[in-house]
Amino acid sequence: MPGAGRAGCVPARPRLRGVPEPIHLDALDVDLLAAVADRPRAGVLELSRALTVARGTVQARLDRLERAGVVTGYGPDVDLPAAGFGVQAFVTLEIAQGELDDVTAALAALPAVTEAYATTGSSDVLCRIAASSHEDLQATLLALGRSPLVARTASVVVLSTLVAPRWRPLLADRHREGPSRAPAYRP
Repeated sequence: MPGAGRAGCVPARPRLRGVPEPIHLDALDVDLLAAVADRPRAGVLELSRALTVARGTVQARLDRLERAGVVTGYGPDVDLPAAGFGVQAFVTLEIAQGELDDVTAALAALPAVTEAYATTGSSDVLCRIAASSHEDLQATLLALGRSPLVARTASVVVLSTLVAPRWRPLLADRHREGPSRAPAYRP
């Protein structure tokens, strides 16, 4: 039969642009990610001692997590309000059809836009904006509204953070199978 694959073969799902293929994380991976987040300056030996696993295991896991795109960097977490940007807002944008790439470039050119996501629903894009004052926020909103790529904007100002961006509870909840620790560790 033309076009038929081998029996039992499932065609590969198309991947979304920019979305890496997920990898399986186990309890050791989650513990390692937490240890690196707690001590970003720690070396592999210190991490292996803290987790009571072999140094080679820690290095291999870190290499795997980096290659898979799970670990994207070891830089500092920056608190924007502490750095002078205490006014934050979420802004939704309705954009001209087919202009997502140009809107992406325009948003990336605005330093006040700290995050932006293509979305479903009544708007096309959701942005997070940080500003040093309400006047600074207004200037950024006016710049967005003047863009010929943006048909409409709506914004909400953040009053307080109830749940800060986080990943630990999600990973800990999903990946708590038994740890796969190398038996070669010697304290």
